[in-house]
Amino acid sequence: MYCPFCRNPDSRVVDSRMADDGSTIKRRRQCPECGRRFSTVETASLSVIKRSGVGEPFSRSKIITGVRKACQGRPVTDDDLAMLAQEVEETIRASGAAELAANEVGLAILGPLQKLDQVAYLRFASVYQAFESLEDFESAIELLRSETPPPGPTSALHGRVPVKASDKAGEPGG
Repeated sequence: MYCPFCRNPDSRVVDSRMADDGSTIKRRRQCPECGRRFSTVETASLSVIKRSGVGEPFSRSKIITGVRKACQGRPVTDDDLAMLAQEVEETIRASGAAELAANEVGLAILGPLQKLDQVAYLRFASVYQAFESLEDFESAIELLRSETPPPGPTSALHGRVPVKASDKAGEPGG
């Protein structure tokens, strides 16, 4: 780490602290040459590899933007979307991978979105999984119904992904 004052290529860490939600470390450093102190912030990078092969930094705001479209007209607040994006990021970071495919981000969104709003979940899944027919929607709805506990104050759902009807064509009974 170069000193920003005298450009000495060495510095000594004086203090380290976690910031934000634990994904950032703030370090106070001192230059052994000029004796001045400065701060650095370290974060673990997470890259998303798109279908084209291009990588870009992970962004919570892109998750919020994509999910907001599915939640249009639904009783979902900006705070709900922020919490969903945080949950998705925590899930992805817990995997320990520095790079992941965009498809994996979409899969990580489905579970929390299903718990947040089932209609928004169906909208997102229909685009994300390229539903092609009414049967695809019917399969997804049946899966939601089979997972939904009886109405009550706490109805948490599981994060299973519905299978498109066209994917079941080769299965017995499908």
